[in-house]
Amino acid sequence: MNEQHRSRPRKPAKPYRRPKKDPVRVLAFEALRAVDERDAYANLVLPPLLRKAREKEGPENFDGRDAALATELVYGTLRRQGTYDAIIAACVDRPLREVDPPVLDVLSLGAHQLLGTRIPTHAAVSASVELARVVLGDGRAKFVNAVLRKIAADDLDGWLARVAPPYDEDPEDHLSVVHSHPRWVVSALWDSLGGGRAGIEDLLEADNERPEVTLVARPGRITADELLDGLGEESALPGRWSPYAVRLTEGGEPGALDAVREGRAGVQDEGSQLVAIALANAPLDGDDQRWLDGCAGPGGKAAMLAGLASQRGATLLASERQPHRAKLVERALEGNPGPYQVITADGTRPPWLPGSFDRVLMDVPCTGLGALRRRPEARWRRRPEDLDGFAPLQRALLQEALKAVRVGGVVGYATCSPHLAETRAVVDDVLKRQGGAELIDARPLLPGVPALGDGPDIQLWPHLHGTDAMYLALLRRTA
Repeated sequence: MNEQHRSRPRKPAKPYRRPKKDPVRVLAFEALRAVDERDAYANLVLPPLLRKAREKEGPENFDGRDAALATELVYGTLRRQGTYDAIIAACVDRPLREVDPPVLDVLSLGAHQLLGTRIPTHAAVSASVELARVVLGDGRAKFVNAVLRKIAADDLDGWLARVAPPYDEDPEDHLSVVHSHPRWVVSALWDSLGGGRAGIEDLLEADNERPEVTLVARPGRITADELLDGLGEESALPGRWSPYAVRLTEGGEPGALDAVREGRAGVQDEGSQLVAIALANAPLDGDDQRWLDGCAGPGGKAAMLAGLASQRGATLLASERQPHRAKLVERALEGNPGPYQVITADGTRPPWLPGSFDRVLMDVPCTGLGALRRRPEARWRRRPEDLDGFAPLQRALLQEALKAVRVGGVVGYATCSPHLAETRAVVDDVLKRQGGAELIDARPLLPGVPALGDGPDIQLWPHLHGTDAMYLALLRRTA
C-alpha cells in the first residue's frame, strides 16, 4: 500500500481533567435544589449554607464578596425564573418539563449570569459548564454548554423581543414573561393596584429588586437614633416613614449586630412597622389597658406592640396557633420592659372571653403576594386555588377579633397580600354578615406617608413606599 493512502494515526486522546469545584456556584446550586425539592425558602436555606461554606473553605477562600455573589445568583435566578424558563425553552429541543430539574437549575444559573449580571460571557459559560461537570457529570455538561452558547448569542432585551408576546396582543402574558410573574399574579396585582400600564410595570419591577434590610428599634428598649449612632452614617439611614425604622445601606448579617442579638432591635419591614403604629395610634374612648395580637408568629409586630403598650401602662397578650412559632414570639418579646404574655391558642376558637381587649391585631395567614421581593420562590408555588383555602380562615379570624374587642375598641385586620380576595372582600363580607362594627379611616394615623389610596383602609406598595405590600383595615366595634 502506498504511504500516502495509509490512514493517518489518531491523535492521542486528551487526558481527563477533573472538574474544578467552585464553592460559590455549588452553593447556589444546592440552594436552588433545596427550594425545588423541599419547598424550602431561600432566606432560610442560604444562611446555614453560607456558614458551612465559610467553615469548609476558610475565610481566605470564601469571603464577603463570595457570599454576596452566591446570594445574588440564588435570588436573581429565583426572581427571574419565569423569564429564564421562556428563554431556555426557546433553546432546547424538548418541552421544558422533560428537562431534568437539576439540569434546569444549572441552566437557569447560567442564564442569570449571562443576562442578569455583569459577569463576562465567556466566564459565565465556562463557570456554568464546570458546575455542570461537578454536579451533573460530563455528558449533561455538554448539553448545558450547547444551550448556554445559544443564550449567549443575544442580550436580555433581544431575547424578550423574541419570547414575550406583544403587549398589544396579550398585555398580561407580555408582563408575565418580561417581569417574571405568573400570569394570574399579574392579573391579581393589576386588579388591586388599578390604573394603567406604567403602575403595574413599576410594581412588577419593584418585586424583582433586592429589598433593603430594615431594622426596627423596639420601643422602650432602644431608639432609632441610638441604633443609627451605633451603626454609623456610612452603614445606615433613618427609615422613610416609621420613626422606629433604620435602613441598612451595606451588606452583612443583621443577626451579628449587638442590638439585634440582644433583642433591642429586630429585622422588620417598614410596612409591618406601620401596621402596628396605625393600630396603636387609633383613637379610643375609655380604657386602653389590654391589647391582643391574635396571630402573633413569628413575633415582629408583637414585639413592637408590646413595647408601645408598655409605654402606656397596657399589657399585650400574644397568641399563636403553632407551638414552634409561639416560641419565636417568646424570643422576640423577651426583655420587653412591660408586662406581656405569650400563649399557644387557635384564634378561631379562642380561650379568652368576648369583649376582653381594647385593641386587637389580626395579621392573618395569606398567600404572601405582598412579600415577593423577599420570598421570590413564593410566586411560583402559589396557585389561584390557594385563595379558597385561606378565605374561610381569614373571615373566621376577623369575626373572632371583633368579638374579642370591647364595644368602642379597635381591630386591625392585616395581610401581607394586596389581593382583593384577601383584603377588602374579607372585610366587607364580615361587616355584612356580622355587623356591629364600622371602618375607621386609617390614613390620618400615618402622617407623612403618601399614596395610601382612597381609604378608609390602607394599601402599601413596594414601588410607591419601598415596603412590602401590606394591607390594613381598622374597624371599631359599635355593638
